Amino acid sequence: MRDIQNEKDTREIPLQKVGVKGVRYPVCVLDKNKKNQNTTATVDLFVNLPHKFKGTHMSRFIEVFHKHHKDITMLHFLDMLEEIRTKLEAEQAFGSITFPYYIEKNAPVSNAQGIMEYTCSFEGEVSEKERKFFITIRVPVTTLCPCSKAISEYGAHNQRGNVTVKLLYSKFFWIEDIIDVIEKCASSPLYSVLKREDEKAVTEHAYDNPRFVEDVVREVYLGLKKLDFSWFSVEAENEESIHYHNAYAYTEYNN
Repeated sequence: MRDIQNEKDTREIPLQKVGVKGVRYPVCVLDKNKKNQNTTATVDLFVNLPHKFKGTHMSRFIEVFHKHHKDITMLHFLDMLEEIRTKLEAEQAFGSITFPYYIEKNAPVSNAQGIMEYTCSFEGEVSEKERKFFITIRVPVTTLCPCSKAISEYGAHNQRGNVTVKLLYSKFFWIEDIIDVIEKCASSPLYSVLKREDEKAVTEHAYDNPRFVEDVVREVYLGLKKLDFSWFSVEAENEESIHYHNAYAYTEYNN
């Protein structure tokens, strides 16, 4: 049959990225405690397209991804992109997957069990000369305002926030360990199940550990720096409970 994608294009316009976007697919990722975890990812896969080609073969992206979806781990993600690049005869391949990651978490006093969800992303780029891979992890936390605590006769406003870190991969690490670093830098972690004794403990812990959004970013920065990443970024955004705006802070580390 006629292969229109491989026919020549006379407009002489190269495309930096062509491919498939927003594909929902089951995947299997590594889990520190349970070895593996099945979840569902949103997938974007692209290659560059030289000006002489009319189009790319979209189905080949899915074919290669399907081959790897049961082992789409940090260790193999770039291998999957390299196979896409080779199969589509491209100079570069790009890909990202975003997925919910679930951790069983006990309440701090009662030890009541519940499941917490964290949003994670793998993002990579491969060529003949270079391979880059980033992991992004978003963690919901509680923060309590130091200023509110300092100026109020009783109480202090607190709110839920999100801390997002993006890490340049150089050596293997566990997602759970990064989440633990982040949660320890907030006023308090979040839990899906809290009994009354837990609620008391969490409230008092947050009150004893007030954090501005700037404090959270700086503390996470220091925690990640100890883990020897060559590059990372940290951002935090609080959904303010008494202001009609969100509070935000961001920084990067580059060794």
